[in-house]
Amino acid sequence: MDIVPINMFDILNEAVWTMLLVTMPILLVAMGVGLIIGIVQTATSIQEQTLIFIPKILAVFLFIILVGPWMADKILGITREILGHLERFIQ
Repeated sequence: MDIVPINMFDILNEAVWTMLLVTMPILLVAMGVGLIIGIVQTATSIQEQTLIFIPKILAVFLFIILVGPWMADKILGITREILGHLERFIQ
């Protein structure tokens, strides 16, 4: 079994892309809900600043419940990969 050298920059690159892949959908949901509520507030002339927070929190919470298993699978996958190659990092 040949030991393939692992570059720390490759691991870091993969970790950053996994982080973006996992967090971007949540941020897009929050941004979409904020945009929709902002449009409704503008159309109805309701300028209550605190009105936007509860729907955003609920939407993000429900989205995390729906896609949580996928997110956990992605995070656990990269964690297993990093910890699986841990002995190679020491060399």
